[in-house]
Amino acid sequence: MKIGKVPESVLKRSILNQIHTKREEVLIGAGVGEDCAVLTLPEDEVFVVSTDPITGAEKGAGKLAVQVTVNDLASSGAEPVAILVSALLPPETEEAALRELMHEMELACNRLQVQIAGGHTEITTAVNRPILTVMGIGKAKKDQVITTKGAKPGQDIVLSKWIGLEGTAILARDKEAELRTRYPSHMIEEAKAFDRWLSIVPEAATAVKSGVSAMHDVTEGGIFGALWELAESSGVGLEIDLKQIPIRQETVEICEFFTVNPYELISSGSLLMVTDDGLELVKKLEAEHIPAKVIGKIRAGNDRVVINNEERRYLEPPKSDELYKCIR
Repeated sequence: MKIGKVPESVLKRSILNQIHTKREEVLIGAGVGEDCAVLTLPEDEVFVVSTDPITGAEKGAGKLAVQVTVNDLASSGAEPVAILVSALLPPETEEAALRELMHEMELACNRLQVQIAGGHTEITTAVNRPILTVMGIGKAKKDQVITTKGAKPGQDIVLSKWIGLEGTAILARDKEAELRTRYPSHMIEEAKAFDRWLSIVPEAATAVKSGVSAMHDVTEGGIFGALWELAESSGVGLEIDLKQIPIRQETVEICEFFTVNPYELISSGSLLMVTDDGLELVKKLEAEHIPAKVIGKIRAGNDRVVINNEERRYLEPPKSDELYKCIR
């Protein structure tokens, strides 16, 4: 397509016509000439806002862009309402690819009951691959917003599902040909399907009802990065049992193939929850068919320690995600 804003005809047929999910909170949404969305909330509710870019994935980027932003909102105890989408696309992008991207995002929004309320789409030589940035807008009761600052010494740390789900799915899709030189098709197909577990909305809802004091979704930097950020935000220490951190065998194999550390691999789909009674929260999550484990405790002081048998490792501030060793 030609450089610049997409033509009105393309905007209508390949973008606006793909948007079907509506929310009553959105008074004015996406449309020709509309530069702003207008939303409304009751007096006892507040807006919760987050933004995320998608740069590390090629296939399935639309679905991923919606999901990671909605996850951020859910980890704050908010109900996702709407998103704004900015898409920067290289000149070789065909209109059919744009339409498919929007269709993919709308399917994800419909499943999550989130409205695409506006955005911007531009063809530019400034990028050599699609760059999606999504701003999410959620709502929550004023007194029920949860942050990463609420962790207190003595509390349990609970982790949902398995680490590395997002990174494993991306590598399985984008590097499938390389993986097939070592692994059977059924293993790669299963790894590609890990994106079915990327939503943390269900466990966040259960955690909020259970009275957790802090939550943090595990994204870039992996579980080690997320644990550091949680501790840093709350001004506390950690003691983590490495063997209690759940990981799928497919993740182990694919990380070994590409020589990446699964504990520092992007991990949307996992949620850290801090609570007084971790085992009780695990029971409640498992009753909702959500796997979860107590992986450690919050400690006083600043030591952030991961224990593996007799070995003690001190966590460091998050570095560049391991995914970028494989995706350029």
